[in-house]
Amino acid sequence: MKNISYKIRNTMDTTGNRQYAIWKHNSAFSLAEVIASLMITAMVLVAVLTIYSRAQNSAAAITRKLDSSRLACEVLQRIAEDVDKIIAVGSDTTVTIQNRFDTNGYPTARLTILKTIYDPRNQQQPFEEIIWQTGYDYESDANGLVLYRSYTGIGLEDRLLDEQRTDLEKDISFVPICSGVTCFKVQVPRGKVLQDEWTSSTLPPGIVVTISFAVPFRTLTNTLDVPDAEKTTRTIAVDRTRTINFEITETEDEEPPDKKA
Repeated sequence: MKNISYKIRNTMDTTGNRQYAIWKHNSAFSLAEVIASLMITAMVLVAVLTIYSRAQNSAAAITRKLDSSRLACEVLQRIAEDVDKIIAVGSDTTVTIQNRFDTNGYPTARLTILKTIYDPRNQQQPFEEIIWQTGYDYESDANGLVLYRSYTGIGLEDRLLDEQRTDLEKDISFVPICSGVTCFKVQVPRGKVLQDEWTSSTLPPGIVVTISFAVPFRTLTNTLDVPDAEKTTRTIAVDRTRTINFEITETEDEEPPDKKA
């Protein structure tokens, strides 16, 4: 608050007569007032920046959650498209599934879809082969897995892109799809049990693919796992010619037909 004071100045004019002048004197802010105003301004700025930082962190967390779930759904959709495209009724197609833990404890899997044909000499030749597998990411500082996809076959999968690849690139069939994977499993449903291995020449009834990008935790067996709520799972039908047995269960309130009669 400014201090206002009035002063009287005694002057003399050219004729020698004395004159008295009264004027208003405005004094500046005191040091205590300046410090208090600066402290209040600093407190307001700290409060505003704290609220802004919390809002930004919350928005970033929501964005990461949406991005991770969207990426997982896109990967599962791509795997389902490969299964639907290469597997057909009556074709000589085999599916091989392997699951294991790598040296760092991450759950990894390998899905191989091989389609073969017979040449004029009636010999079986590979026509298309698609492999999905994960490997530890040694190139980045972030701990996790990299998901790879490999396609080899007689024909080109994408004529526009494959024809532009160099000879060195053609020798490298595995293409990284995404990084930061912490859990990748491919299993075969056998009733209520999920089977980790499939090497049979017949097609499995379906496959269950699980992927996650969440932060893993160490289990009692010294392996890594993620919470079930952070996993994205999709069941993909493989053998569409299988016989599906439907069971109709009766509720306790319903009475048998003979008793109603």
